[in-house]
Amino acid sequence: MTKYREIIRLKSLDFSERNIATSIGASRNTVSKVAKRAKELNLRWPLPNNFTDCYLEEMMFPKEAAPTGKRLPDLSYIRKELLRNGVTKKLLWTEYLEDCHLCGDVPLMYSQFCHYIHEDEQKRRATMHINRKPAEQVEVDWAGDKGEITDPDTGEIIDVHIFVGVMAYSLYAFAEAFINEKQKAWITAHVHMFEYFGGVAKILVSDNCKTAVIHNSGWYNQQVNATYYEMAEHYGTAIMPARVLRPKDKPNAEGGVNAVNTLIASLRNGQFFSLAEFNRALRDKLGVYNRNPFQKKEGSRSGIFRNEEQHLLLPLPTTPYELAEWKTATVQFNYHISIDQMLYSVPHEYIKKKVDVRVTDKVISVYINQDRIATHLRLHGRKGQYSTIPEHMPPNHQRFLEWDGDRFRKWAKQIGHNTYLAVEAILASRRVEQQAYRGCMGLLKLADKYSAGRLEEACKKALTYTASPSYKSIQNLIGAKKDTSVIGEPEPATNQFGITRGAGYYGGKTL
Repeated sequence: MTKYREIIRLKSLDFSERNIATSIGASRNTVSKVAKRAKELNLRWPLPNNFTDCYLEEMMFPKEAAPTGKRLPDLSYIRKELLRNGVTKKLLWTEYLEDCHLCGDVPLMYSQFCHYIHEDEQKRRATMHINRKPAEQVEVDWAGDKGEITDPDTGEIIDVHIFVGVMAYSLYAFAEAFINEKQKAWITAHVHMFEYFGGVAKILVSDNCKTAVIHNSGWYNQQVNATYYEMAEHYGTAIMPARVLRPKDKPNAEGGVNAVNTLIASLRNGQFFSLAEFNRALRDKLGVYNRNPFQKKEGSRSGIFRNEEQHLLLPLPTTPYELAEWKTATVQFNYHISIDQMLYSVPHEYIKKKVDVRVTDKVISVYINQDRIATHLRLHGRKGQYSTIPEHMPPNHQRFLEWDGDRFRKWAKQIGHNTYLAVEAILASRRVEQQAYRGCMGLLKLADKYSAGRLEEACKKALTYTASPSYKSIQNLIGAKKDTSVIGEPEPATNQFGITRGAGYYGGKTL
């Protein structure tokens, strides 16, 4: 601010405007303008104590009020519109002019219009310093600049993305490079960060990327990514995502990003042939950065973290978080779900229901309404494999599972030797024994419909025709009238009269 009191005081001592300007660090035009205005208002030294520089500024150069008869712009509306893509001050001023002309109002010039918008922006730029507690909060983000590694085989330059995490109290920083910014890299970076810190902060303030937040419609309605939420739950921390386009929600991470960008620039002349090699160089630079003393306060990031913060962090869990992927599946009519072309059983009561599936490298867990209803070891190798838990099957399907080849053979032996041979032949007729179970069941059930003796005789007759009789052929034999002699029925009397039809043909009595 201009030193109005000092200008009036030095002017009363007959200092030249040049010397006054040199003394207070202002321009000669400013000194001349203030001296002239003070003379017009008859302001003489000494001035009353309540005549501060602010008071004198308002007295001597009052801010111009809105031009008489001119319509002021709607600043709240302008603030909202400027957030929209493609909307500029020039466009809003043009619309403002049209609106003024329609209403018969006198519009502001473009420079005045922008002046009012600028003043409104300045009023809304107020910031508040928040005192952070040790071990309370860590802020994370991806750095804007990318590092580079060289493919040793092709010589291709590959960009790498830098994850940054900063403890809000000590400003102790962590950074690691990844090939991409996908879910696996995001979760792995957090796991390594917690290991680097040797503990976990109570609050995790993340960027608003899709790997952290899958739905964000404001401060009060944020839906955290399921995998990210599970990771935070494993470590006992709480996620508080930053708002969209609100970098001040994580100022320390933004500052850490700027510092890491400088570290990346310092590595620009190096050549790295693997991600591990780049990360080793980055970690060395990061250690120096954390140990360097602060410019405007005592100590260093590393010193404050070790002495005041690290021992207050939440302890690490006994095992690190295992990355899990969440998927949605529909239970098929065969009470299985398909995950990566492998099939896993679910209780048959949930057929045609949608379920949530947690997929790791080793385990498949199935949930409905957050309740776990099935767990399987993950299948690997040939596609189309089944993992079936018998308890998930309907009762009639469970009974079917109880049958096997040995049980059918034992049952057939109880009926007779020929029945046993027929069952053995049916079981051997299929490449997979289980495919013959229905035929065996149907064959043995014929004993209940007719009799064990008739079934045994039918099997004996069928075996004289072929060494591999089928269920259908034996069923036809046992049910055919012409074969009743085969299955133990008395044979009809022999016709002694050659080819004569006999009385029975004509409705008379049989001889």
